[in-house]
Amino acid sequence: MIRHLINLFFPKSCAGCHSFLLSSEKVICTQCRHEIPLTNHHKIEENEVIQKFYGRIPLEFGSALFYFHKKGIVQEIIHKLKYKGQEEIGTIIGNWYSEELAHIEQIKKIDYIIPVPLHKTRLRQRGYNQVEGFGKALSSKLEIPYNNELLYRKLYTKTQTKKDFLGRADMISTAFDVSFSEDYHGKHFLLIDDVITTGSTLEACSRAILKIPNAKISIVCMAMSHH
Repeated sequence: MIRHLINLFFPKSCAGCHSFLLSSEKVICTQCRHEIPLTNHHKIEENEVIQKFYGRIPLEFGSALFYFHKKGIVQEIIHKLKYKGQEEIGTIIGNWYSEELAHIEQIKKIDYIIPVPLHKTRLRQRGYNQVEGFGKALSSKLEIPYNNELLYRKLYTKTQTKKDFLGRADMISTAFDVSFSEDYHGKHFLLIDDVITTGSTLEACSRAILKIPNAKISIVCMAMSHH
């Protein structure tokens, strides 16, 4: 009753198009869900994520749920998740994608879900890691442990939009490391992030994880930049 009254006077709006949500809708309205561009990567063996990391990282599996276009619905949703404190967006996307990933054989062999970490300074500024809700939803639905302590960010890099690609990649390549015991040897790790753009952050994280003897890597992201 109280929740209905709150929604009546302070109606929730869609993270994609800002229209008021119906009582049956959560975070993203039905219209936006139909309009969001899906990649269907999980149905394609040699998909764009796999291709992006050819010769860079030996992936067991790779995919993203959405295509990310500038000024599109997905950009709006990710912006709200990342900068406006709407952490529930990550959970919604994680629940959505887990239904598709549950049928993938490589996913069933994964031992741990590992988020791309924020530096402690950035984490304090933002108050949360934007991929945590996504990761924990995948963990719950797919019954794979979520581990945010194995991989850590040792360098704090400020906004890098003014650096050229090589400058960014060079800085990111040394930004991550792992802290592990023998228990992690030979395990299969699912690395998760919000958006794949150049792939340099995910490559650096993967290289850090591959310091673990006989480790295997898969990558799943919410979205992939698409031109």
